[in-house]
Amino acid sequence: MTTTRRPGARPGGDGPALARDVRGEGLPVVQLHGLSSSRRRDEVFGLDLTAGQPGLQVLRYDARGHGFSSGSADPADYTWPVLAADLLGLLRDEFPARRVHGVGQSMGSATLLTAAVAEPERFASLTLGIPPTAWEWRREQSRLYELAARQVERWGGARWADLTRQPPTSPAISPDRPVTAPDVADEWLPAAFRGAAASDLPAPEEVARLAVPVLLLAWPGDASHPLPVAEHLLELLPDARLEVARSPEEVAGWPRLVGDFVQSHGGAG
Repeated sequence: MTTTRRPGARPGGDGPALARDVRGEGLPVVQLHGLSSSRRRDEVFGLDLTAGQPGLQVLRYDARGHGFSSGSADPADYTWPVLAADLLGLLRDEFPARRVHGVGQSMGSATLLTAAVAEPERFASLTLGIPPTAWEWRREQSRLYELAARQVERWGGARWADLTRQPPTSPAISPDRPVTAPDVADEWLPAAFRGAAASDLPAPEEVARLAVPVLLLAWPGDASHPLPVAEHLLELLPDARLEVARSPEEVAGWPRLVGDFVQSHGGAG
């Protein structure tokens, strides 16, 4: 499987320059990472959810301010609706007039779901990995993000990551997972946290109208990605299934699950 590297470009002619790459050939897929992460960090963490899957043309990109993409120090630039607009602009550039299979985890899942509610016709399917806190689960997490923003301003991102590091709370997260600093520049990371703190998913009644096939991937014991959120999404979404990983070995099998799911809905692409 070959990988074509592309320089950063501005989706739709405006917005930030988004670094991206396209790998493979086949069904059109867009893949998104989580908050403070990037394409590279997903690979390090074992969360490249389409890795090794044949028959897919996968567009991966670094969200604004993350990885190699340009950013700003304005929290409003990192809210989920703004990130969703970036995604939709990128799809218009990369996959014009084609329905796309969306694959994301954490913040990437929130971005996908926000974009799909806004423009459901753009998506053939969605894979929502470890959905983040939302609705009644969001308030405490927002407080923690504001605290993290202040700590990064005081210590810098690398020291913040070191001082706040904790053992994995979910049995599905390997205790031997590599330790890495956030893949966001120190001058942008507080704004990214505050943008996340100000964000929430679309209203449940809007999510419930989304008639797109959805695969939910979750694990237990993680307060930042609560299993009850994934279970509530399963209840809301008309066409969804949930897979819960309870060991690192099951998480390692997620790319195969994603590949099979996308292929099973390939005709819609």
